[in-house]
Amino acid sequence: MAKFTMISDTEWRERLKENEYLVLRHGATEAPHVGEYTNTTTEGVYRCKACGAELFRSTEKFDAHCGWPSFFSPLAGDSVIEIDDYSLGMHRIEVRCATCESHLGHVFEGEGFDTPTDQRYCINSIALDLEERPVSDEESDGGQEQASQERESSRVSAS
Repeated sequence: MAKFTMISDTEWRERLKENEYLVLRHGATEAPHVGEYTNTTTEGVYRCKACGAELFRSTEKFDAHCGWPSFFSPLAGDSVIEIDDYSLGMHRIEVRCATCESHLGHVFEGEGFDTPTDQRYCINSIALDLEERPVSDEESDGGQEQASQERESSRVSAS
């Protein structure tokens, strides 16, 4: 496996398209309602555009009517990193890929969605690649509570 944290900024610029680079490496946000995966219902696994790590499954995707792909849980407790984000004069939780530390989006809690976790992982489409394939019940094992607890215990504060 490549050591993605060792990749230089110049190499990231060469690997990614300009808009991908701005979102994944500098935390920009793509415009709402324009992303390739915002409204897709295709079955499969969503991977990090920068490194290919598996992040989310289509079985955890739901329509939050927010303009970006939304998931109620990542693939596993260690597939993403959550970081306190105090930019823009507010507190949010940034979501990054645990493998390459690329910015994916933000996670919001307590919005009242009828999902197993009441969380909304609001992810930039441009940060994802969809691998179309059947997703079995074993792969989507319903371990969201355990994964949520693991993420909570590993949340990083960037204040």
